[in-house]
Amino acid sequence: MEKNEARKRVDKLRDLLDQANKAYYQDAQPFMSDKEFDETLKELEKLEREFGLQDPESPTQRVGGEASSVFETVQHPVPLLSLDNTYNEEELNDFDGRVKKILGHEDYEYMVELKFDGASLRLRYENGNLALGATRGDGQQGDDITNNVKTIRDIPLQLQGDAPDVVEVRGEAYMEREAFARMNQHREEEGLNVFANPRNSTAGSLKMQDPKAVSQRPIRFFAFDMLLDEDDSLTQSQKAELLSEFGLPVSEHYKVCSKIDEVHEVISDWKELRQKLPYETDGVVIKVNQSHLRDELGTTSKFPRWAISYKFEAEQATTTINDITLQVGRLGTITPVAELEAVELAGTTVKRASLHNEDEIQRKDIRIGDTVVVEKAGEIIPQVVSVVDPDRKDRNAPFTFPKTCPACDSELIKYEDEVAWRCVNPTCPPQVRIRIEHFASRDAMDIEGLGESVVDQLVSAELIKTYGDLYDLEKEQILELERMAEKSAQNLIDSISNSKEQPFERVIYALGIRFVGKTVAKDLAKAFKSMEKLQSVSEEELIAVDSIGPRIAESVVDFFSNEKNQNIVAHLGEKGLQFEQEEEELASNIFEGKKFVLTGSLPTYTRKEAANLIEKHGGKTASSVSGNTDFVLAGESAGSKLDKARDLGVTVLNEEEFKNMIGE
Repeated sequence: MEKNEARKRVDKLRDLLDQANKAYYQDAQPFMSDKEFDETLKELEKLEREFGLQDPESPTQRVGGEASSVFETVQHPVPLLSLDNTYNEEELNDFDGRVKKILGHEDYEYMVELKFDGASLRLRYENGNLALGATRGDGQQGDDITNNVKTIRDIPLQLQGDAPDVVEVRGEAYMEREAFARMNQHREEEGLNVFANPRNSTAGSLKMQDPKAVSQRPIRFFAFDMLLDEDDSLTQSQKAELLSEFGLPVSEHYKVCSKIDEVHEVISDWKELRQKLPYETDGVVIKVNQSHLRDELGTTSKFPRWAISYKFEAEQATTTINDITLQVGRLGTITPVAELEAVELAGTTVKRASLHNEDEIQRKDIRIGDTVVVEKAGEIIPQVVSVVDPDRKDRNAPFTFPKTCPACDSELIKYEDEVAWRCVNPTCPPQVRIRIEHFASRDAMDIEGLGESVVDQLVSAELIKTYGDLYDLEKEQILELERMAEKSAQNLIDSISNSKEQPFERVIYALGIRFVGKTVAKDLAKAFKSMEKLQSVSEEELIAVDSIGPRIAESVVDFFSNEKNQNIVAHLGEKGLQFEQEEEELASNIFEGKKFVLTGSLPTYTRKEAANLIEKHGGKTASSVSGNTDFVLAGESAGSKLDKARDLGVTVLNEEEFKNMIGE
C-alpha cells in the first residue's frame, strides 16, 4: 500500500470510528459491534504506525465520546480510561505475560469482576456527602449529571461509617432485564417509542434534563472502584469491601486469583452464570489486585496496562432473510436492513438486523432468501455474520441497491470516500422531523416548546414540511394539536418569533449543513459576513478559512447548490432571520493572530467565558495543542493538553496571568 492510499484509508477509518463513538457514547444508538470497533481501531493503529500518520485528534488517541453540550462539563482529576479488549485465552495469556515482564516478578494477584453492560459513572463524595455525579464522557471530562444521579436509589446521598474527606467512586449504572421489559411495555401502551436494550435506555435516561423523569426509570448501580488520595496500599478486593462498608452497592461476583489459569476457570464458570443473572453482562474485567503496582505498570494513551476486558463471544443463531428493506436515517443516510424470520437470540426475539451499507452486502454476498448466521455482537445490535452454504445453486440473484430514496423517490448520491448512499432532499419525510428538531434545538434557534412530540404532530398534520414553514404557523393551527392549550400555543408562536433575533452564526448552524458544527458556523459567519456571500463562495474560498477543510468546503457548496435548500433559505430571509454578521467591537487586538487552547477548570471563568474574552481581544481558540498554538490557558486538573504544551514549549498561562494580559 502506498502512503497516499494509506492516508485515504486512515481518513475513512477515523471518520467511521468518530461516528461510532458519537453513536455509542453520546446518542446511545450504537451501529457497530464491540468486536467490529476493536478490529477497525486496530487496523487504524497499524496504518498510522506503519506510515507515520499519527494525529493527536485520531480516535486511536481518544477514549470515547464527547461530553454533551446540554450539561456542564467537568474535568476528571484522574482519567476514566477505557480497557483494552480481548476475546480469547491466548490474548489474555499475552496480557499476563506483559504484566510479568514489566514488573519483573510474579508476586501479584488478579481481581476478576463481571463487566456490566450499562453506563459508566463517576461519583465524588466530600465530607461523606454526594457532591458530584458525572458521566465518563471522553475519559478526560464528562457531563455533570448530579441531579439525575441523586434519583438513583442504589446510590447513597451520604456515606456510612468513617469515610475519608474525599472519596472518588467509579461504577456502572444499569437496568435489570425484567424492569426494562416492564418499562417498555408501559411505553408501548402509551404509544411511545420503546428502547432497544437496557444499556441504551440507561445511557439515554441519565442525560434527560428533568430529574423527575429520570426518577421514573428503573436505574440501578454497582460500584467497582474507589480512589483515595492518602492510601494506595489497598488492594482492589479490599476496596470492594470498603465500598460496601460505606453503603455503596457492590456486586457479589468478584474473585481474587493468584494465577492466570485460575482466571480462565472463573471466566468459564461465569459464562454459565451470566445467563441466570437479572442484568446484562458482556464480559469479565481482570485487574491487577495490588493498587500500588498500577503506577509501575502505567498506561498507554488509551488503556491501563494493569487491567483488561475479556469479552464473551456473542450468541449466534441461524435464520432466513425474507427481505432487504431500506431505512432513511439522520442526514439522509440509507441503511439496508435484513427482515428476518423471527429467531430467539440472547434472550430476545430478533426480526431485523442491520446490513450497514451496500459494500457490506456485497462483501458478505448477502441475498434475499439466504439462510444466515446472526449474532448480537456485544449483546447489543443484531447483525448478519455470514451466509450459510453460499455456493448452493438455487440462490436468488445478488441484491441490487436502489438508486432512488425509498421515502421520497429522489436520486441517491454517494460522496467520495464514503460507503453510504444518501438522500439529500431536504423535504424527504423521514429526515424532515430530525432537521426541524435540530433547527429548533437550544444551540441553534432555541425555539422553546418545539420538542419531538410537537414536531411529530406538526409534520403528521402536514402543517410544516421544512423548518422554513415554522415561520408561517398561526396560533389557531397549533391549537388543533393534542395537549395544546391557549397559553402553550401562544408561547410557541412567541418563541418562534423571538428566534428571528438569533445571530447569524446560529442560523448557519441551524441549517443542518453536514459537518458544520457550532464552531465552524461561527467561523463561516465571521469570514463571509452575510448569507448572500456564503451562498456564492467557492470551495477554494472556504478552504482559505482557518478551520475549514476540503470535506466541509464541499459540503457547504453542495448544500447551497441544492435548489430546494436555496428556496428554504430564501424563505427564511423573507421571514426576517438574521442573515448578516453583527460586527463586534474588539476590546483590544492584543491577541490578534494568536491561538489559545483551554484545559482544566479555571477558578472564576467558565471555558465559554474565557473563550469569549480571548475572541474579544482578537484571539482564537482551538481544541487541541499543536506547534501552531501560542498559549495554553490551564486551570485545575489540566490533563494531557498541558503535558503536550510543555513538551512543545508552548507558553502556559494561569487565570491570573491571563487577567493581567487583558487588564482585568
